Amino acid sequence: MTERERVLTLLSGGRPDRVPWFGDLDYWATSLIGRGLKPAAFKESDAYIDWHRDLRVGFYLQGYFPFRTFVENCGITEWREGQARRRRIETPRGTLTETWTWLAESFAEAPTEHLVKSPGDLPAYRWLFENTRYEPAHEFAEMRRRQVGQAGLVLCYLPKSPFMQMVALDSGIAAVAEISADEPDELAGTLAAVRAAHDRAARIALASPAEVLMIPENLSSEVVGPRFYELHMRNYHETWCQAIAAAGKYSCIHLDGTLKGLLRQVASAGFTFVEAMTPAPVGDLEVERWAEWAGAGNRTVFWGGLPGVYFTEHVSDAEFERHTKAVLEVMRSEPRYVLGVADQVPPDGLERRIRRVAELADEFGGY
Repeated sequence: MTERERVLTLLSGGRPDRVPWFGDLDYWATSLIGRGLKPAAFKESDAYIDWHRDLRVGFYLQGYFPFRTFVENCGITEWREGQARRRRIETPRGTLTETWTWLAESFAEAPTEHLVKSPGDLPAYRWLFENTRYEPAHEFAEMRRRQVGQAGLVLCYLPKSPFMQMVALDSGIAAVAEISADEPDELAGTLAAVRAAHDRAARIALASPAEVLMIPENLSSEVVGPRFYELHMRNYHETWCQAIAAAGKYSCIHLDGTLKGLLRQVASAGFTFVEAMTPAPVGDLEVERWAEWAGAGNRTVFWGGLPGVYFTEHVSDAEFERHTKAVLEVMRSEPRYVLGVADQVPPDGLERRIRRVAELADEFGGY
């Protein structure tokens, strides 16, 4: 069977010949491009999918939102200052500013000034989303569909839940927690405005050519626990999981941090699978306990198991082999697991480790 055949068999409730193996190589590819080892357009090219075929790792994650975003009735200025990418949004209800800074040594950027800093920013933030519209942009997914073939799946993103839009991108958890404590009604009204916008975008994503639709939450339970999840996230997840299933597609969520405080909640929301699950010793929950922790009777598929650091020299070859075999021992016990990277192969990843996973899956991944 191909990796595509394996994973589609498993996701539809069947039993493939062995545990499927899929890996997120996007971050590693970004670093190779940054170092001049791959061409600038590598990730969009046929060669990128061929690279996955050569490495014998299933392709699925391309970080693609299948809609274009248009902000109206606002004055937006964007500029760069050295490694910083800055944006200023002027609205009739106030001005918002943010800064994202590129970290050359890690080939990534992070917010160094958040868009929403205090309750005083919420009126302008609401205006921003009230005046945002979306149009379909399905061309890239159509191209991927032609490129991927039997190498994997075509996956697109819905927007994040409104709460995680603020926590992960626009505010940070500290500011959101303070706003929640001091101005809960203002927060609720703001999240409702973001939700109305995100629902419009999600409907467009639902109509995309994707076979799998992800809500890319980047969750970790030491940041967002059960209380915030039930208050601000469950309804969004359940609504769109139901809609995705009704559209004949598979749904998933990105839960790439600690698991104990959220796995049961997320697994009960209706997702086909929970993706990028990081096990102990890097995470907080052993693979052997994932099913138990999700709750009796739950049949959500678990996707992950190989922490990113295990693809680097920071972990010995012997430990890499031991861990991968131990994970496969659990995953071959029943067809509800996909072996995956948790969450990405990092810039200092080793090609030989990626190649080795397929060999180990062949040898030790049969049911």
